[in-house]
Parts: sequence; structure tokens; C-alpha cells
Amino acid sequence: MVLLWIFIQILLIQVYEVELVQEDEDLFGPDEWVESVIEDVTTEDITENDLKKAQDYIDQFYSDVPVRKRMSNPMEEKIRAMQSFFGLEVTGKIDKETMKVMLKPRCGVPDVQRFSLFPGKPKWKKPTLTYRIVSYTPDITKMEVDYAVAHALRLWSEVTPLQFMQIYSGEADIMISFGSKSHGDFFPFDGPLGVLAHAFAPGEDIGGDTHFDEDENWTLSGKGTNIFLVALHELGHSLGLEHSKDERAIMYPTLLENSVVDPSIFKLFSDDIAGIQALYGRGNTNSNPTKSPQPKPTKIPKPIPTRKQPKPTKLPQPIPTRKPKPKPTRIPRPIPTKKPRPSATKKPKTTNAPTNPAVPERCNPNLEFDAITSMRGDLLFFKDEVFWRKSARTRNIDTFSIKTVWPNLGRIDAAYEFTGRDIVYLFKGQQYWATSGFKMLWAYPRPITNFGFPSTVKKIDAAMFLKDERKVIFFVQDKYWSFDHHKNKMDSKSPKKIKDGFPGIGTHVGAAFQNIDYLYFSNGANQAEYSRKRRLVLRSIANYRWLNCD
Repeated sequence: MVLLWIFIQILLIQVYEVELVQEDEDLFGPDEWVESVIEDVTTEDITENDLKKAQDYIDQFYSDVPVRKRMSNPMEEKIRAMQSFFGLEVTGKIDKETMKVMLKPRCGVPDVQRFSLFPGKPKWKKPTLTYRIVSYTPDITKMEVDYAVAHALRLWSEVTPLQFMQIYSGEADIMISFGSKSHGDFFPFDGPLGVLAHAFAPGEDIGGDTHFDEDENWTLSGKGTNIFLVALHELGHSLGLEHSKDERAIMYPTLLENSVVDPSIFKLFSDDIAGIQALYGRGNTNSNPTKSPQPKPTKIPKPIPTRKQPKPTKLPQPIPTRKPKPKPTRIPRPIPTKKPRPSATKKPKTTNAPTNPAVPERCNPNLEFDAITSMRGDLLFFKDEVFWRKSARTRNIDTFSIKTVWPNLGRIDAAYEFTGRDIVYLFKGQQYWATSGFKMLWAYPRPITNFGFPSTVKKIDAAMFLKDERKVIFFVQDKYWSFDHHKNKMDSKSPKKIKDGFPGIGTHVGAAFQNIDYLYFSNGANQAEYSRKRRLVLRSIANYRWLNCD
């Protein structure tokens, strides 16, 4: 209890009350401050582990809640939004009931999302959609998975003009797969329970796809996680629905464990029907959920029974509520410029290069980079409103729209990875953001003056993290600044002339990064490979050579 009390007291420090921190290897940088949101520091019901789970939960599902008041606690406002969504007492504090909801198994799609990611109401523009089950779970038979997915789509088809057709090869509108932990989309699963599955809003490439966590115990009619109910929920997201606040609706975020239903007689609730019909309108068939369903063109295979089928659970009658306003699902969508190699979990989709944003020609000998950084072993090369990801494991070069991944950014000036902390800092003008993987951390942007820059510095040209020294080198015009992450302050002798600290690389740096033991400085279409130990330029390399352009 003493350790818990000390931990809570540390969390009670307000963001705006802190200017500098004590030198400490375990602290982040100039801005990783956590604020307390626990209701009672003496309670034994909430442990340190619970607090960490609560932080992760809010970051994952409520990261986009806007901060309305300048001096308010961002985390407290996000907890208020969560409590309001689930009909809890709105206190902004972590209490026993709030923690209970946070620990329930649920969908991986956030409850609050940025609307700017998919402008308008995301939906499919055609009445017939194809789907393909790319991989299966060993927990139940393939026929049972096919049966569950087909019946789930049947329910959405009954109340809309949509029709669904299963295909067994090639690319489908909706690609369905099972995977565990990191499974190829930058949204890793978290093991048994917790996040059960996630799906992406309608759109090209990964849009509409549905992923199930293989670490769950999937079942169709027994103890475990019901594949039919989860598929019905996630496919609702694939069609453009957001989460519902009606706990009787299938689009409610959480799921009771060991739920047992009969897919052949299950009905959508009126809240679900209102939401899907707000997007697609009524179907040609009778949409009354109490009558027997009319068959659709999709062939529904019968499952091979593996155990005794229990009787269906009696369901309560739905009470109509307001129509939910569908929102998009947040997902970074790659913009393929050439067909990538297939992954183990799903066959990637190909598409023509989009017209917005314009995709620069990556193999152009005159290509200039805006910024370069490492991220989890990969290299990211930024140009205009896109970036290329060079994989450390394959020869793949994936192209992403910056605004799709980080909606408030667009073109950036500089970037660097704080190695060992799984954080990448992105700079634009006099502000900076922090992201862990493709998930932006809350309470950003922040001013670059947090690093110790004077207000006269209007933008950073390039940034580079030196792993051995735990220092960041910032390049501004013909000078460079050195920030010590260990001491959490700018070096007193900053700034210095670039020509004095890095002789031979010129007087301006447009992008910079460290790769293994060498430093790379871009200026125009070429970059200098530099030996830090020898203080010597080893060779000059064309930028486009990094992007597999031989």
C-alpha cells in the first residue's frame, strides 16, 4: 500500500506545473507526464496494474476526445467521455465501476474517433460486395467459421439493399483473417480477452477488412468467445457503423463471455437497423426484425457439429433509440505504388496511386526528402504529404498518406525516434507531436520551446537521435542544437555552426538519420554518409537509392 500511495502521488503532478524534471534514466523526454485520475488513493480495489490498464484503455479507445479547456486535465476529460458513453456516473476519476467496464472483453475499434479521417459518412458505393476468409482459426472447423460469417452478413443484408458474395481467391472488398499480437496492420492484439477483434471502415486497400485475435478461444456454440456475435459486430464496422450506446445493440463495444445464440434465428436490434439504414436505406425485402428472414443470394454452408448445440438464449425486446451518426474507423491506409509481397495473415490489396494526395515518384533521381526517421526497426522517408516505409524484414516499400495516419499533420519538417522508448517525434513549424507506432499520443501538439528553443526559431530543418550519446541533434539553417535526453535539457553551448561540428556535409541539412554506425545527411537529391568517429564524409548517395530503386 505504501508503494501504491507513492505511485499515486507521482501521478498527481499536473502537466502545467512542471518545467524541468530530475535527471532520471527511466523518465521519458520533456513531455511524458501522467496525471492522476484515481478516485480514492487509499482504496484497495484499484491496483497499480489496474491504473496502467486504464491508461492503455483510454489511450486506445478515447485518444481523440478534444480538450475543451486550456488548463484542464486531458486524461480526466477522456475518462468523462468514456463514463458518459457507457452510462456511468461522470466523475472523470477511475472508480470501481469504471474499472469494471474497462476490463470487459470488447471490440478494438475506438468509441471516439476523428471525423476528419474519413470525411462524411463512410459507406460502400455498390450494392454487391465480395468477401474472402483468408485464414481460419483451429478452434472450430472452417465450415463453422463460414457459417458464422455468412449468417452475420445475412442479417445486414436483410435490412439493406446490400448483397454479399463469398470468393475463395484474389482480392475481395472485405478480407477476413485471424492473427495474434502484431499481425501486419500496426494495431497489434493484446492476447486472450481484452480486444477480441477489429475492423476498418469502408474504403480502398485495407478498408472494410476484419481481423480476429487468434489468442481468443473461439466457439460457435460453447464456452469461449462467440465467433458469430463478434463477426456480426465487426462486419457492422466494415459497412460503416460506429459503436452504439444501447447495450442491447450488437454494435455495443463490449461482449459478455460465453454468450450462446442460434445464428439462424438471431435478430438485429432496432438501434442497429436504424444505423445501417441511415447509411444504405431500406432493402427490397421486409426489414421487420420480428419476421422470418428471406434468403439472400449468399450460400450459407451448414456447420459440421462438433458438440451438442445448446438452446438459444432468450433475448430481450429492443427499445428504439436515436439513430447513431456513423463515424469512420481510424486506420492508416498504405498507398501501394507497386504490388507488395503477401503477408502471412492476408493478401494485401493493390490500388492505383491516388490523386489526393499526389504520390511523388520514389525512383526519381532528383527526389528530395523532407524528413527521415527510424520506427521499430523500419525506416520512414517523408516527402510532401506521403511517406515511404522501408521494412527491415523484407524488401517491401509501402507508401502511406500522412493525413491518413496522423490526420492533423500533413507535410512535416523533421522527425526522430527516441530509441528504447518506442516514441517518434514529428515536427512541423513551431510545434511537435509524439506517436507510438501509428498511434498518436494525447495532449499534442506542443511548442518546440519545451526543448529549449527560443521563440525566434520558426521551424526545424532536420533532427537526428544519436543512440550512444542519447542526444538529439536539431538542424536549423546553418546551425545545429544538441538536446540531452538524459539531462532533459538543451546543451549550454547550443547552437553551433554545422561546418564546425560535422565538417564536410555542407552548411544546410534537409533530413538526417542514423543507420547502424553511420550518420546520413540529406541536402537536395543527395546525402552524405558520415563517420562520427572519423569526422569524415565517406561517400555521397542519391536519396532514391534507399527506396529499392536500383
